[in-house]
Amino acid sequence: MPKLFDIKFPGECKTLPEGFWSAVDVWIKKPHVVNKRLCGVKETESKDVGREALLFLLDDPQQVLSFISGRVSPAQTHDKGKPWSFSVRTFIPKVNRYGTHLHKEVILKDFDRQQVTFLPFEEDSERKVSLKKGNIYQFQLLHQDCEEWALELHVLASDAWFSDGVAYPNLPWLSTDLLPKLVRWATECKSSEFRSTLSLLPVEKYSVMYQQLKEKYKAMVKVWPEVTDPDKFVYEDVAIATYLLVLWAEERAEKSLSARQSFVDLGCGNGLLVHILANEGHPGKGIDVRKRKIWDMYGPQTVLEEKAITPSESFLFPVTDWLIGNHSDELTPWIPVIAARSSYSCRYFVLPCCFFDFYAKYQRRQCKKSQYKEYIDFITEVSQVSGFSTEEDCLRIPSTKRVCLVGQSRNYQLSDEAEAEQRRAHYIQSRQPSSGATVQRSDIGNGVDCCHGKRDTDWSRDSSWGEGFQPRDRVETVRNCAALPRDFVDGVVLQVANVLLGMTEGDGRGSSSDWNRGGSLSVSEVAGLLEQETLQLLKNECGGLQTLLKNNHQVFRVEGGRVYIRDWRDRKSSRVDTKRKPVALGALKTRPCWFYDHHPQRCPLQAQHCAFAHGPDELRPSTRPLKKMKNDAL
Repeated sequence: MPKLFDIKFPGECKTLPEGFWSAVDVWIKKPHVVNKRLCGVKETESKDVGREALLFLLDDPQQVLSFISGRVSPAQTHDKGKPWSFSVRTFIPKVNRYGTHLHKEVILKDFDRQQVTFLPFEEDSERKVSLKKGNIYQFQLLHQDCEEWALELHVLASDAWFSDGVAYPNLPWLSTDLLPKLVRWATECKSSEFRSTLSLLPVEKYSVMYQQLKEKYKAMVKVWPEVTDPDKFVYEDVAIATYLLVLWAEERAEKSLSARQSFVDLGCGNGLLVHILANEGHPGKGIDVRKRKIWDMYGPQTVLEEKAITPSESFLFPVTDWLIGNHSDELTPWIPVIAARSSYSCRYFVLPCCFFDFYAKYQRRQCKKSQYKEYIDFITEVSQVSGFSTEEDCLRIPSTKRVCLVGQSRNYQLSDEAEAEQRRAHYIQSRQPSSGATVQRSDIGNGVDCCHGKRDTDWSRDSSWGEGFQPRDRVETVRNCAALPRDFVDGVVLQVANVLLGMTEGDGRGSSSDWNRGGSLSVSEVAGLLEQETLQLLKNECGGLQTLLKNNHQVFRVEGGRVYIRDWRDRKSSRVDTKRKPVALGALKTRPCWFYDHHPQRCPLQAQHCAFAHGPDELRPSTRPLKKMKNDAL
């Protein structure tokens, strides 16, 4: 069997051979992590595909079996004593280009020889199958000289290989992209803290639904009136809506429901998720403390209420099927409780983001887990104590916080409701902070969701549920040095820069060339240069001096707690190639170049290479409106 390519493992590789099979399973179960044209695969249990796999082998047993193993016959492949396993996977592309033809693969694992073979085939609408003999390939792990490990790629007939760019990749891609990734995965042998993406849904239905909604609502990107990134927020909400719609469709099929589920989105932000779900036939509404500009664009069929959300008897929803918490911040731990207390049949979906307990910011208790995993486990605990059989899943959205929790059923009988409520009440009471440990406004991040900038939830002091919670102000003061007087900021920048430029010796970063790059100081040393009044004014800002220096990144580079003059010619300093293309003729330059105006040797870049204006003749005012602060965002 011809070897197409091989690659050696670095070092001792103590993870092998187990790591090899872990890496293979990533490619089998989650090919979309490397092949971005796939949405995923649908797997068939091994016990159900033995006969099907055998039929393909019998199509040409000698040629195929000699490729797989020269000493195994078709009859032997199913002997229980043999270390073989069979499975079948069906490819689910992001965009269906195949019509009625389904691309599948029989996967044969030979644990004795440390090899896995992929036999692609197609199945039409009449279930007629055809084996793609030219596309049969195999990965084999070898232990060379009892010291070195190597991974080989074998292909049955490389000259007959067919690539469609989706299910069947190019051979060079298998060699240069996939094979090195398998080696890396096998070496790392890491197991994720969370479940695989879309583990609770049929991936093929999700793929079809997502493409339909993406096409239907893509126009929202062009008319997005908020200051947030429309590409991120529109397609993220489309993905979340897709997940819920497929989840609810599966629930209706399982429970033989005819009516579409109702919902309430608590802390709905821009309201796009509510708009999509309502448009797709689900009755519901969104509630948020502050109305957004985009709400007026949706029309009367999208019900959005401007109202402060309080965890109390006033915010129960006894006739609602599902409660939604999408990046719901300090409401997150309350949503399973509100759902449980609304009615025995009420379910919930929550996508946790920032880390909040019932009455304060969440405090870490374990160091062996990531902070995110620990918080997900905490919300899971809240859900289970609230009475839900809790399920975890991972969404496919452009966000680092992608793990959702779903409460579809209860872990107790309706007749035990009184006992279940007693457990909830006791648990919530146990989470109350001690006297004097209430949340401070500064601890909540100035009313801004750190990931989405959309949360501005208000709480009632009179609420029995939230008694002891310190509510935030309805309008928070932004404290990130952006509101400081411009003259004050310019004065601090000039003072610090002049000191750095005066340090031409001593740390090896002085004027080693014809342009003075100055020296470096720690942030604390920079603070020592400033007057006490200046420091006090900066202290009132979140981040203080360091935030001011980082905000002025045109002049300074803050790295490892030290402050440097930024040299835009230096790739490390500017993060751009020194051979970059000239700035386009007539390009908009809305800010003056600090170095051109203040550096003794002016800017080290020529005007056509500098993104900032060299003199007033190049300075053009921007016609775009200024962006609002983060607490005006989503």
